[in-house]
Amino acid sequence: MTRLGLIAGNGQFPLLFCVAARAEGVEVIAVAHQGETPQAIHDHASHVTWVRVGELGKIITTFHEAEVTQAVMAGGIYKTGAMTQIQPDARGLAFIGKLPNLKDDVILRGVAQELEDEGITIVESTRFLSSLVPQEGVLTRAEPDAQQWQDIRLGVAVAKEIGRWDIGQSVVVKRGAILAVEGVEGTNAAIRRGGTLGGEGSIVVKVSKPQQDLRFDVPAVGPDTIAVMHEVKAAVLAIEAGKTLMLERPTLLERAQDTGVRVVAVGAQTIQEATE
Repeated sequence: MTRLGLIAGNGQFPLLFCVAARAEGVEVIAVAHQGETPQAIHDHASHVTWVRVGELGKIITTFHEAEVTQAVMAGGIYKTGAMTQIQPDARGLAFIGKLPNLKDDVILRGVAQELEDEGITIVESTRFLSSLVPQEGVLTRAEPDAQQWQDIRLGVAVAKEIGRWDIGQSVVVKRGAILAVEGVEGTNAAIRRGGTLGGEGSIVVKVSKPQQDLRFDVPAVGPDTIAVMHEVKAAVLAIEAGKTLMLERPTLLERAQDTGVRVVAVGAQTIQEATE
């Protein structure tokens, strides 16, 4: 059996990865984060070691002891909590001291390099989950109208620009007005903020950052995204085709149909036109 390491963050992504990997005959050695990773990781991974945010040395030791030479990163770490609750070990403290800043991309690339320096290669977290990455097209029965498509293009342009500065990946738009830009609070909080400000009919756009390394930092939406959109009566969810994970995809689309949320995966040509 092939053995693969997993650095697990929050949400359903780590669990889905474990299920898909084990279906392919892969043994998953998971490092889970206290206060972040669901306890259900024990039901799906072959072995689980719990760490606190910042315990880089413990992660490396766990993988070395299990003779892991390849690993994936799946699931995020809530940045607001991480900034106040980080408890680095000696290796983690030394790593933090070398960072030029605390931008997500800088941290993730840095962690990947630290692991690769120890003989642990970071590989694509989507390798067993390609069915959850949508291709271009309208994914619900109803498609956006002309005004909504204008807002989608505007949202794409703005989201790509804030991504360039590593601010966030999502924006909320309505009739040409930017209602909310995602910050460290995350996508769902941005949707609530934008929906509250703009009222019924807002458009949510989520894309990858231009410099995003999709080995370990993949934009993701799930049924909870639709639930929050329904809560504020948002109308359309637009994501980037080929670069976004739709967690629990059948459930997500079923809930979108039931609540009247239109879902579309935007292709490269539309993104290019929007950002020119």
